Amino acid sequence: MKKIGIIGCGWLGGHIAERLSNQYEIFTTTTSPSKIEDLSSKGYHTTVVDFPDEHLETITEWEVAPQLDAVIITVPFAGVRGAEIPLQERGQNLLAFLGDYKGQLYLMSSTGVYPQTEKEFTEDDKSVDDIPSECVIKNKFPQVNILRLAGLMGDQRLLKNYNISNLDLLVNHIHYADICSVVEKMLNNESHSKVYNVVAPVHPNKEEIINAQKDLPYSGERTTQGRTISSAKLITELDFEFEYPDPRYFHL
Repeated sequence: MKKIGIIGCGWLGGHIAERLSNQYEIFTTTTSPSKIEDLSSKGYHTTVVDFPDEHLETITEWEVAPQLDAVIITVPFAGVRGAEIPLQERGQNLLAFLGDYKGQLYLMSSTGVYPQTEKEFTEDDKSVDDIPSECVIKNKFPQVNILRLAGLMGDQRLLKNYNISNLDLLVNHIHYADICSVVEKMLNNESHSKVYNVVAPVHPNKEEIINAQKDLPYSGERTTQGRTISSAKLITELDFEFEYPDPRYFHL
C-alpha cells in the first residue's frame, strides 16, 4: 500500500485522511498530544510536531518522509483570510521537517491571496513568486502543487450557523468533499508543479445561501457584483466535475 503524509491533521486534513485511508497508509502530524489517541484509533501513524513562528534548531527531518509517496501540507503559512504576515520562520521550520523530500507534494493555500477587487480572478492574476507563503515552499520544492482553497464549508460549517454581515456579497466557497476529490484525482494523475483555484463554480450571495439552508424563499435581486475566483483552469485541466458546484446546496 502506498504511503501518504498529512502535515496538520485538523478539520480539513482529517477529511482528506478519511477519504484516502482505504488506498493509502496514513502518516499524520498534530500539534496536540491529546489528539494522538483519536488519530491512532483510526489507524493513522501520528507524530507530534509544532511549527512555531520563530526558527527552531531542534526541528529535525520527519523520519518517515523519504518513504512517503506524497505529502499534503494543511498547516497555515499565511495569516487570517490569506493575508500575508511574516510567517517565514514557520516556513523554514517546515522545510527542515521535510528535509530533502522528492515525492509528490501539496500545499493548501488560500484564495485570500487575491486582492478584494470586484472582478473575477484566475491563477494568472497572482504569481506564486509574489506570495511569500507559497514561494518559500516552491523555491525548495519546485514539484509542489499549490491549491488555493476558497472558504471551507461542509458538515456543520454552513453559513446559517454563523453571524453573517454583508449579505449581498457574492461568495467564494468550497465543500471539503470536492477538495478531497481534487487531491485524489491529482494523486492518481501524479500531478506536479500545478497551481489551481479550488472554488465551487457557482457564486450566489450570502443571503441566497442562508435562505436556502433555512428552507426559505429568496426574494432579493440576484447581484452580479463582487469579487469572484475562477475554477475554470481546474475544471479544464483535470476534467473535474464538482459534487457540490453550488454553495446553496452544501447542506444537502
